[in-house]
Amino acid sequence: MRVRDLLAPGAPRLRLLAAEEELDRQVSGVMTTDLHDPGRYLHGGELVLTGMLWRGGPADSERFVRTIAAGGAVALAAGEAEVGPVPEDLVEACRRHRMPLLAVPDDIAFGTVTEFIGRQVSADRAADLAALVDRHRLLVSAAGGGGLDAVLDLLGGDLDLDCWVLAPTGAVIAGPADRLTAEDRDQLVRAHLAAQRQRRRPPHRARLAGGAYSLLPAGASAGPEAPQTGSLLADWVLAVAGDVTEWTTKRQQLAENLARLVAAERHRRDEGRRLRRRLADELLALLRRDADPAEISRTLYASTAMAARYESPEPKSQARDTSWLVLSAEGTGLPEGTVRAVLEEALGGTTDRALVAGAGNGAVVVLPALDTPVPADTLRELLAPLEAGLGSEGRITLGVSAPASEAGGLRGALEEARHARRIAAARVGRVCVAGPEELASHVLLLAAVPDEVRRAFRSRLLDKVIAYDIEHQADLVRTLEAFLRSDGSWTRCAGQLHVHVNTLRYRIGRIEELTGRDLSRLEDRVDFYLALELA
Repeated sequence: MRVRDLLAPGAPRLRLLAAEEELDRQVSGVMTTDLHDPGRYLHGGELVLTGMLWRGGPADSERFVRTIAAGGAVALAAGEAEVGPVPEDLVEACRRHRMPLLAVPDDIAFGTVTEFIGRQVSADRAADLAALVDRHRLLVSAAGGGGLDAVLDLLGGDLDLDCWVLAPTGAVIAGPADRLTAEDRDQLVRAHLAAQRQRRRPPHRARLAGGAYSLLPAGASAGPEAPQTGSLLADWVLAVAGDVTEWTTKRQQLAENLARLVAAERHRRDEGRRLRRRLADELLALLRRDADPAEISRTLYASTAMAARYESPEPKSQARDTSWLVLSAEGTGLPEGTVRAVLEEALGGTTDRALVAGAGNGAVVVLPALDTPVPADTLRELLAPLEAGLGSEGRITLGVSAPASEAGGLRGALEEARHARRIAAARVGRVCVAGPEELASHVLLLAAVPDEVRRAFRSRLLDKVIAYDIEHQADLVRTLEAFLRSDGSWTRCAGQLHVHVNTLRYRIGRIEELTGRDLSRLEDRVDFYLALELA
């Protein structure tokens, strides 16, 4: 049973005084005591019942709560029959130690509370032991008949166990999607990825506004039967409502077995993707050697026909009407195969409409643009949760092409996506994405310049100005940015900076003295603009 069950209808009339956020803790037994130091008699999981006779003053409350918390108690119930209402210092001590505190009215006997808990715990244990004998058979049969959703429905209805299978992007693979907000899913996968990156032993725990959650890896790299390819960044995660570490051993085994079942389902799904991967690799090879458009069309047709097995439209109409997007991606500081595995999971969808090819640290994706529009901003938002698992050196950069309306245009779309990726690579961030709209700007030219040249150019124009700002607490760099944004208008720039025009003229003159440039000349303004962009 959980602590919150003591407040449910039919339970003794107890009042909650502290730590409402900890009511999902599992109660395994009861200890009644008025000892000053009962910690050595606790085994963990107990509700401590006390008449507060140990309390001589406020300091005793802190010591008593600290002792039972260290001993593994999950809640404290204080009787009001002997010493009256629960004192505020005991309430504050329980809040500090996140210990649920329940008041037992003077007309409720401790025996009543103990008997109620005993009945509940005994019933739970009996149900667990009886159900666990058939659990594997039920899980396997449910997985074979209705997939993971059938398994999770079974557990939710049978054992009141709320579970979700989440993709590393936060998408719901299975489970009641309406019971987890997008923000909650984002926090859960970020917590899981961060814990995996730090190599912490699962289950990982996360606390949201709705309570505690346990997170178990359940993906391609989880379990001995799965191939050790891909990446932890592409693995699914099993999210379970509650703190698994506080459960009975039998229920913990059930959660672990469920994670294994999910991992097996993921492995089965990955095995089914092998043909699609071969098609993707074949398509990339055709694009690289600039093959005849008819050859490319045949591969696209085979891809569309494969996806159409799960949909109503005819393959021919799909192949004829669909335009295609190309994505070019590269990873740094990541194991080989990571980027391909991540994009396959993020963009595959339920019918695997994306063709994801690649090897080493790169990947190329071809996917229908009409059915799955992926502008740069959408892709960046989709992959944002992965930042938690990339580490200090890990990075993913992606470029997105404009739609290609026919097979013959895919070669050009691939080159466009590669150029866009170079723009993304020039930016700061763990996950950077650039789209085709940026290819017609100076950003493309800057991305093509070698890093050492970029640094030298920026340094030559701005180092003296930055050094002057640091030494004199001046504001020359910001003034330069505002002046260029104002197209050299003294009045507008002074208004934006809230300074007098004469002050602005002095600052611009100082910049010109430091750099030997003339900000009335277009060429020098362009150089300063580009240097600021590089900074």
